Amino acid sequence: MERSPRVSTIELRAASAADSEFCFQLHKAALGAYVTAVWGWDEPTQRDFHARAFNPARWQIITDDGVDIGMIDVEYRPGEIYLARIEICPDYQGRGIGTGLISALIAEARQKGQAFALDVLTVNERAHALYLRLGLAEVARHGDNDVKIAMRYTPVR
Repeated sequence: MERSPRVSTIELRAASAADSEFCFQLHKAALGAYVTAVWGWDEPTQRDFHARAFNPARWQIITDDGVDIGMIDVEYRPGEIYLARIEICPDYQGRGIGTGLISALIAEARQKGQAFALDVLTVNERAHALYLRLGLAEVARHGDNDVKIAMRYTPVR
């Protein structure tokens, strides 16, 4: 008897204060190499940055069959949906999870007649390529030495 492929159940749940350390370790695992390439990784500085940025009121935890595997932070701004952050554990990357979540946000923006926007570090070529495949266009480079790329999807009206 053939085994059917495993189908995962990706869900989002509200973050809580108890998720702070998970989110810090996730950031280190998922984006640490990029942060290091641009600014260098200084643990106390990164912990301080995390303590200031961690927002359980807005952040959501991405789960796969109940296992925490990532986080997403979406800002609903006037006229646009802005993806402030998405991070997925390296062991779960490349499985279409981020693609599915971002595609859903693009569809939501399209349905609302709004733009969808995000920023990506220039050194994160894999994410940049994904965003281009999903139809986002590079609109600007910014930050010290243009370390970030502003990307945008604007629906056709």
